[in-house]
Amino acid sequence: MRRHEALLRQLAIRHPLIQAPMVGVSTPRLAAAVSEAGALGSLGTAAAPVDEIAAQIRQTRELTTQPFNVNLFCHAPAVADPAREADWLAYLAPEFRRFGAQPPAALREIYRSALGNEALLAMLLALRPAVVSFHFGLPDGGWIPALREAGIVTLACVTAPEEAALAEAAGADVLVAQGYEAGGHRGIFDPARDACIGTFALVRLLARRSRLPLVAAGGIMDGSGIAAALQLGAAAVQMGTAFILCPESAAGAAYRERLRGAPAQQTGVTAAISGRAARGLVNRLHELGEQTTLRLPDYPIAYDAGKALHQAAAAHGNQDYAAHWAGQGAPLARELPAAQLVQCLIDEWHEAQRNAAAE
Repeated sequence: MRRHEALLRQLAIRHPLIQAPMVGVSTPRLAAAVSEAGALGSLGTAAAPVDEIAAQIRQTRELTTQPFNVNLFCHAPAVADPAREADWLAYLAPEFRRFGAQPPAALREIYRSALGNEALLAMLLALRPAVVSFHFGLPDGGWIPALREAGIVTLACVTAPEEAALAEAAGADVLVAQGYEAGGHRGIFDPARDACIGTFALVRLLARRSRLPLVAAGGIMDGSGIAAALQLGAAAVQMGTAFILCPESAAGAAYRERLRGAPAQQTGVTAAISGRAARGLVNRLHELGEQTTLRLPDYPIAYDAGKALHQAAAAHGNQDYAAHWAGQGAPLARELPAAQLVQCLIDEWHEAQRNAAAE
């Protein structure tokens, strides 16, 4: 059995395609549409409280009976540092003043990690989504065996062979090989150590070292990219930026406008928006991050500042501080309904296969 066929059976889907979980963009409607089309839809639930994640799972189930993925962030909880946070707010103060606003008096840890969140695990075991995936690291030791016992397939995002080895040892079922081209937050386990490996190089490295199925993620926007990833050793691909312009996504008007236009030509990786490295359409916060040597507050404390600054600017019609995450393939994004996009991608993949066979 070919690699992708084995993974299709494991995930109970028809196509070797996963819609990436994107906080603020993924919706139950998007995930359901992708899953109904035969791929694997995903919920980017990492920022939500347990009851809201449960609500998203239930809403998605009202729209589809097909499998879908629930993504969780497994970052180390932030360590507050009032002096460091005050320095960062002071640095950003002139930007706030441009819009007649003041920085927050203090910053908060606005997102909770899955680590130590036993209520989250209990909810997942009760609702039993078909797939649960992990970003920024791995969950607490007992989670993966408990999820497996409940019949849930687990995916672990990795950015380097060392992380892949840890995920495999922890019992993850599938590895998502996130290359440096990918949009959104880098899945690095340790924010201070990023090997910056590209998608296809990472897939080849992992294909030689790991026995687990691989999902290639980063820079893949069409069927030719799917074919290339599978040829290099992946069993499926994960695509996020490709789905942002779908009408089922929650991307706002300004996000869509920038992704359709010239700003899509330039993406960059910065930690200045959230406190962790992430790739998006280059904005003013990218520039501010490059212009200082200040040590950033921990993720997601720094994100509290970035969101406050965006809110102040957006009130004046300015989107220069928005977190518009996108990968390096952003200019290739297409504005299609999700189900139509899935079918288009699979048709392109089959055509690429036929062309390769004819050469």
